[in-house]
Amino acid sequence: MIESLMGTYAVLYREMLLFKYKLMRLGYVFYSISTPVLYLLAFGLGFGSRVQIPDYGAFLIQGIVCMSSMMNSFNMVSVSVGMGRLHSGAFQAVLTSPVSAAAVMRGLVISGIVRGLFACTMITVAGLAVFHVFPFSWLALFALILNTAFFSSAGVIVGTLIKDMEDHAVLTNFLMMPMAFFSGTFYPVDFLPSWLQKVIYLLPLSHANELIRAGRLTAETLPSFAILSLLTVTCFTAGVILLDRYSE
Repeated sequence: MIESLMGTYAVLYREMLLFKYKLMRLGYVFYSISTPVLYLLAFGLGFGSRVQIPDYGAFLIQGIVCMSSMMNSFNMVSVSVGMGRLHSGAFQAVLTSPVSAAAVMRGLVISGIVRGLFACTMITVAGLAVFHVFPFSWLALFALILNTAFFSSAGVIVGTLIKDMEDHAVLTNFLMMPMAFFSGTFYPVDFLPSWLQKVIYLLPLSHANELIRAGRLTAETLPSFAILSLLTVTCFTAGVILLDRYSE
């Protein structure tokens, strides 16, 4: 048990050193928050007063923070794993070290959670400055951790399976971006056609948005909590199996 925790710490420590190095580069920080802040300003100030949604500023901040948690945790972990595997060989070095696959997976996922929550904090501060609201509860924080854990796990799987970084770009453009726009980030899912709502219900980001805006756990939000938790456990377990069976 202690050896497994030490392995997790070693992987997490390495990822955090890389994260610290990137934070010292202004371009990385700008890349992480520029697009969400642009959405915040464009949607919030552009036509926020024309949208028939009470307190649209709070609604928009919640949605963009949720979207940022997804994009940052997924992209940062999948790029780290993919680049380390395809170019530097650092990923193979980690897997051949005396550390279990579960410990490697935990270290990578926790690093994705940290990266995702960092971006969320920056967007929340920007939203507070623009709209003067802080529309988050303890359930929202838990939902963000769950959301980043799921997409970090997905990032490990994608980074382990892609054949080149172009595959990563394709997944981002054709899967992640549509999910960001249609899962209730900028407007309620109820605005969409009924047939499309059924498709959206299958996406994890829609359940994260539901929990973040709920305020507290109720009978209506319990299914979203159960689905997102189940997806996270399933994705994490799949990642452990994939790392354990990894070969070239």
